Order: sequence, then C-alpha cells, then structure tokens
Amino acid sequence: MKTSPLNDKHLALNAKMADFGGWMMPIEYAGAGVLAEHSAVRNAVGIFDVSHLGKASVKGPGSLEFLNSMFTNDLKRIDNGSAQYTLLCNESGGVIDDLIAYRNSESDFFLVPNASNTSDVVALLQQHVPPTITVTNLHNDFAVIAVQGPLAPKVMQSLGVNTDIDYMAFTHVNIDGAQVILCRTGYTGELGYELLPLVADASRVWDALVNAIAPHGGLVCGLGARDTLRTEMGYPLHGHELSLEITPVQASASWAIGWDKGDFLGSSVLRAQRADGSGKKSVAVKSLDRGIPRGHMVVKNSEGSELGLVTSGTFSPTLKVGIGLALLDTSVKVGDHLTIDVRGRDSIVEVIKLPFVPSHVR
Repeated sequence: MKTSPLNDKHLALNAKMADFGGWMMPIEYAGAGVLAEHSAVRNAVGIFDVSHLGKASVKGPGSLEFLNSMFTNDLKRIDNGSAQYTLLCNESGGVIDDLIAYRNSESDFFLVPNASNTSDVVALLQQHVPPTITVTNLHNDFAVIAVQGPLAPKVMQSLGVNTDIDYMAFTHVNIDGAQVILCRTGYTGELGYELLPLVADASRVWDALVNAIAPHGGLVCGLGARDTLRTEMGYPLHGHELSLEITPVQASASWAIGWDKGDFLGSSVLRAQRADGSGKKSVAVKSLDRGIPRGHMVVKNSEGSELGLVTSGTFSPTLKVGIGLALLDTSVKVGDHLTIDVRGRDSIVEVIKLPFVPSHVR
C-alpha cells in the first residue's frame, strides 16, 4: 500500500485512513467528520491531500499532435498556461482514464491521471509515442493539495499568492519558499485551486495552508467529503460513471470530445455511438423519500422494467436527501419518476438536470 508524503500529518490529526486506488489516504478527520468537512468547503474553505493522483510529463517536438491522437479532447482548444479535462480510451471506446492535461507549450505537457490508472496511462502512451517524444512517470515526484471553497482566494492571498488567474489556467508560485504549480481547478464545484509542490516541499506547503485556513473557519478534509461534493456536482468518477465498459458518450461526457479533430483512440466507436445512440446514458436522480441511492442498485420504471443501475449514490449534505448518478436506458428523460431497489424496498426518485447544487467554480 502506497502512502502520501503527508501521511504523518494525517495520522497526527487522527484521520480515518482507507485504501483509495492503492494508496492509504484520509477519509475523514477526528473531531469533524464528512458532514462538517463538506459544509466547510461549501461555505468557507477546506484543504485536501490528493497526492495519490498521478503525474506524468510528455515532452518533445510533436507532443500536441501525439496527445491529440490519443486523448478525446482537442488540446488545440486551449492556450499555453491552461489545463483541459480529457479522456484516454481504448479502441472500443472504453475509458482507460479521465485526466487533466496541463499545456506548457506545444511540446511540453504535464498530465494528472487517476491514482490506480497512472501506470496504464503512461504505458499506453509509451507504447504509441514516436521517438522524438519522451513520456515520463512522475507519480512519486509531486504532492497534490486542493484548496477549495468560496474563501479559497483569501487563503491563497494571505500566503502572498496572486489569485487573478482564470478557471482551468495555471501558473507557478512561491509558498513558504517552495516552488508550486498552482491551477484553478478542483473536484468540488466550488472556487478553488490545486497545488503541486515537489514531494520534498509538501510538508511545509501543507503546514502553511493549515495555518492559513484557520482564521477563515476552514477545515482539513478527507476523501469522504470530496466524494459527496463531487457527487452533488455530478462529476464522474472512474470505475463508476466511467470505465472500460462505459464510454464517454454513455457517461454524458461528450462535451470532452473533440468531434471535429482527427482520429484518436476509440474515435470510430464514439462517433458511431453519437450518431446511432449508445443504448445507455448517465443521468442524475434525486430521492423523493428517505431512500439513499447506492452504487449497483437496480433502477426501474413505473411498469417495473429494469432500466439500468446506479453508478454513484450518497446522502447529499447540502440538500439533505439521497442523490445519485445512474446509467440508464436512453428513453429516460428529465422529470421522470423512477424506482430504485434500496435493500428490498422501493424508493422513488426523480430524474433531474445536473448539477444537484449550483456550481461556483468560476
């Protein structure tokens, strides 16, 4: 089991630890818990250790064209100094991983894949890469710390950081003497930043952030709150809404596909699904009773016909009801009332438009 470079910090705070993508990571902290941590991010500010996320570099002449032939999105859509959400698919359109690509230049990219998929992403890129380009696994070179919430800019400003950067843009800053990549990204739906210091500098950057959030009512947050926050936004999680069996078209992630660019891995299948219908689509459901949707629960229509399965579900701390994402038949539409089998009891849910709560990322 791998551990974060901040593992000792979490143990000192009596964090509840658990396996997350092969990494022992904090789920929640003693004295607070998921609900309090969730509320801190929605109303003030919270910080997360997400150092389990992967890191890799792609460098050399032709890197942009190479990555555009591999990833779904079009890196020509963004400028140098910007980041882009994209996906790496196999030839069948299944999702090997979803990731963030940071564009330093046309010949220099920094990638942040998911923890358990990093080696697969790097291996596939290395398998296809031309000799002019180098793909390097940097998984253990950087830590990743997320600062999320409406007061995140004030926290960063208190550390001397200029926060005047656009959403999905990144820059390089100094925090307590450490050089850090700072990106206006996150996974919570709130205004925030993700910081990437070198592992050697991770502890002092973390300590500086812990001290900086205290005057603003901030909390150190675990991955339990990160999951409830992302579910309220309807953000997909690999292994749930996205997988080798679930394509981006089925996951309602077509917006992250560069349909007008050239061919890329899985493009023929994805274009066929877009034209003919995939048979399934990801939708948002909100409980109309006390039921809480959970992954793999069966969803049926009013006639009792099975429509598909819940892919993610939780109790929404903001809405105080059960919410979920489900992969269902394409006939399902917003406003439909459906039934979920919650441990042998029928629970009624309504199909709604995402997000469950307003987004404040911009």
